[in-house]
Amino acid sequence: MEGRDAPSFDALESELLGGERRYTRGEVAERAGVDTELARTLWRALGFADVDDDNVAFTDRDIEALRTVRDLVNSGVIDDEAQIAVTRAMGQSLSRLAEWQVDTITRAFASPDPLPPEDAAAIARELVPVMERLIGYVWRRHLAATAARALVGDRGEVVAGSTVVGFADLVGFTSLTRSVDDEDLAALVERFESVASDVVAGCGGRVVKTVGDEVMFTADQPATGAEIALSLSERITADDDLPDLRVGVAAGTVLSRLGDVYGEPVNIASRLTSTARPGSVLVDRELATALEEDDRWRLRRVPPRPVRGYTLLQAFRLRRAADPGSGEAGPG
Repeated sequence: MEGRDAPSFDALESELLGGERRYTRGEVAERAGVDTELARTLWRALGFADVDDDNVAFTDRDIEALRTVRDLVNSGVIDDEAQIAVTRAMGQSLSRLAEWQVDTITRAFASPDPLPPEDAAAIARELVPVMERLIGYVWRRHLAATAARALVGDRGEVVAGSTVVGFADLVGFTSLTRSVDDEDLAALVERFESVASDVVAGCGGRVVKTVGDEVMFTADQPATGAEIALSLSERITADDDLPDLRVGVAAGTVLSRLGDVYGEPVNIASRLTSTARPGSVLVDRELATALEEDDRWRLRRVPPRPVRGYTLLQAFRLRRAADPGSGEAGPG
């Protein structure tokens, strides 16, 4: 363990892992009552690199986790295919959360000298249980909210239904990455994600994912999707620290699986975003039709244009009725 105090680092690692490394993969699989190859597959699905079979890399918590997954399958709660998909989704989500937490803690304790491992272990001993409780609380609240939405439709793992899907994209982000330093870029992305999450949640939608300069969101009702799109555009425009935003929104039947959504509305919303002018919101024909009787909005048909996957994509610019620049042409 060159370049670091091994005993001190082991103490930190033990705090983070919740125990010492005691077992090889085969020993973990045997104690958990699962096949070694399944243990390897689940490990990869979590997003971790392979380790040699004779490497003592696993703890008692790894055994407990494998037993839990095995019991879920044996009891019929999930099947063999779903266990891999669920594991992969959890790994991807929590990996990002862990990256953010470590980065935040590192910056909070930034100093000219590296933080000694023994001090880091003490911080971990205090913070990790708190974060575990908070993660559990947030997960339960989201679980309750998601379950409430699912009760009105199919309760299967894959659910089809009519949904509003939107993308919001910062204009000129690629060129911006070449003109600002890493710290300023990180602050910009953090600011954008903060504003987007606040607006989407506050309006009653859901952030599906954020990727640097883009956020993808969904809403159950057309009016909710319209409000999110316009509120996002207004908030970003009013923020002098952020570039302009362009938004594309579409409505229709989607498949919702493991937190993500798929289907033609997703593709259309993405294409509309790529063709929208800075500071504008474009919606597709289906969403425009759903909004045309609502006097809170004004829609103006824009010339159809070819985009990837569509010969001519009909779009409508969405504005608030109070906007003096609003047009009157509906989707008919």
